[in-house]
Amino acid sequence: MDPFDVCVVGSANLDIVATTTRHPLPGETVHGIAYHEYPGGKGLNQAVAAARSGSKVAFVGAVGTDPAAETLRAVLAADGIDDRLAVTAEATGRAVIVVDDAGENSIVVVAGANAAVSVDDGIPAARVLLCQLEVPLSTVTASMRGAREAGATTLLNPAPADELPLDLLACCDVIVPNEHEVELLGGVDHLLGAGCGAVVVTRGGHGVDIHTDAGTEHVDAFAVEVVDTTGAGDAFCGALASRLAAGHPLVPAARWATAAGALATTVPGAVPAQPLAEAISGLLVHERDG
Repeated sequence: MDPFDVCVVGSANLDIVATTTRHPLPGETVHGIAYHEYPGGKGLNQAVAAARSGSKVAFVGAVGTDPAAETLRAVLAADGIDDRLAVTAEATGRAVIVVDDAGENSIVVVAGANAAVSVDDGIPAARVLLCQLEVPLSTVTASMRGAREAGATTLLNPAPADELPLDLLACCDVIVPNEHEVELLGGVDHLLGAGCGAVVVTRGGHGVDIHTDAGTEHVDAFAVEVVDTTGAGDAFCGALASRLAAGHPLVPAARWATAAGALATTVPGAVPAQPLAEAISGLLVHERDG
């Protein structure tokens, strides 16, 4: 069997989303405007983003036996993603999200079954492995090490950010923190010195900075009307993995991923917001011709 383009090892959640005019202060109650439930989890979001960018994708994760698990399996099937979800006694993961009028979000994640994600039986062969930090760190490290030994390109989105062991950083061909996470991880110089091949820092409306030992390159942001920033970083990471798997150099791949991330902010919800390749191409052409 040919290898997958992208294998994602990560979390799968049901996102519970409330919209309101502004975020409540500590101890404060505010009126909500609307309530929705969406499939999510950084791992699942990124797997969908990679698939919609045109890649053949496998997703390794874990769910419970509740109705949310079937909802998430249906999402994977709808996007043609190979389902490698284990079933655990814990409930399927949840994320509680509040989105304000400006499209900014705050998120509380309850791991549930995601805390049991394991790769003890190995991971599917793929050109690119993509991981995040919503599953056990030991699982992420084993995945990255195994993929590197198998010759895959390894991509880590270090969210939620925490201090990372050097043996994990040494396995990262590309690490993708946002502008806040990169400081929590010790800064660009620390990450490059620890062995990361490239540090791709996403900066929201200020674009993306790509740092390597050879220097820094910048990719401009795209001007779009922001509705909801939930899932935008996941769109970037999944789209970046897809383009790297297709053989594109890092800077053009990051340009494609930046367009994907921008489009994701124009639609509410994480999975529904993941753009198709045609839409990404259209935004790139519009920006070039405009």
